[in-house]
Amino acid sequence: MSQPVEPIFSLRDSEIRAMPKGSDSSSLVHLNIGGKKFCTTVDTLTQCEPDSMLAAMFSGRHTVCEDPQKGYVFVDRDGKHFRHILNWLRDGVVPTLKDFEYSELLREAEYYQLRGLIDGINAILNKRKEDDEINTELTRTDIIMCIQSERVRFRGVNLSGLDLSKLDLSFVDFSYGCLKNVFFSRANLQCAKFRDVDAEGSIFHNATLRECEFNGANLRGALLAGANLQSANLQDACLVDCSFFEADLRSAHLQNADLTNANLENAILEGANLKGAKLSNANLKGANLQRAYLRQVNLRDTHLEGAKLDGANLLGAIR
Repeated sequence: MSQPVEPIFSLRDSEIRAMPKGSDSSSLVHLNIGGKKFCTTVDTLTQCEPDSMLAAMFSGRHTVCEDPQKGYVFVDRDGKHFRHILNWLRDGVVPTLKDFEYSELLREAEYYQLRGLIDGINAILNKRKEDDEINTELTRTDIIMCIQSERVRFRGVNLSGLDLSKLDLSFVDFSYGCLKNVFFSRANLQCAKFRDVDAEGSIFHNATLRECEFNGANLRGALLAGANLQSANLQDACLVDCSFFEADLRSAHLQNADLTNANLENAILEGANLKGAKLSNANLKGANLQRAYLRQVNLRDTHLEGAKLDGANLLGAIR
């Protein structure tokens, strides 16, 4: 489960001006959530989750700073999932989403202190994990027994939801398998093969992935923070919404990879090949891109503050 997020708004009276007494609880409220604008009512924001941050803000005891010209209350959060927040407050139904989207929504629910929504999301994720374990063809014990042999292949096998953390899985062939939500944290996966796997939402935190093959793999929403991916082959892989925070991607092959919304903050991409990669809204703040191949890559919507680009091939790159 993700850690609770400290809200930017403080609800102390000294920091939030008092709302006019007797304000109409059904009056309209205009919100600007990270640039996305919403219109709702005080009733919606206060009745379903009375102990939430939103309820406190619009309870009549407090008010927030409002743009006097545009009339919107600004909240410095990503507005991508705020419509789900409002719909939850309106009808109490948890939306149907993919696992990585639930992780994002959970973070927002924790920020706004929506306890009912948090419990609802966790219940769905736990149910999905149980279903994955029921449908999984092998157990962790089966895997441990198998890797004791010299040559191990799990090609096309469904291992969804398994905990394979801290195991030595070097040189294992997982190609074409279903690895959704598998825990590979701190596992040794050097030279392992993941060609065309579906590993959406899997956890590779601090795993060793040197010289791995991820050609054509679906890693949407996967966590690879701190992983060692030196010389790994991620060509044509779906890496949308992945976290590579402080990962080592030196000399990695990322040609034509889709890194839309990926977090590569402080990652080491020295000498990496990103020819044809999609980097829309990718976070490369503080990343080491020295001698990286970025020729003709579109960097217009990429966050590059503090990135090192010494010696990088930027010929024809759009900036």
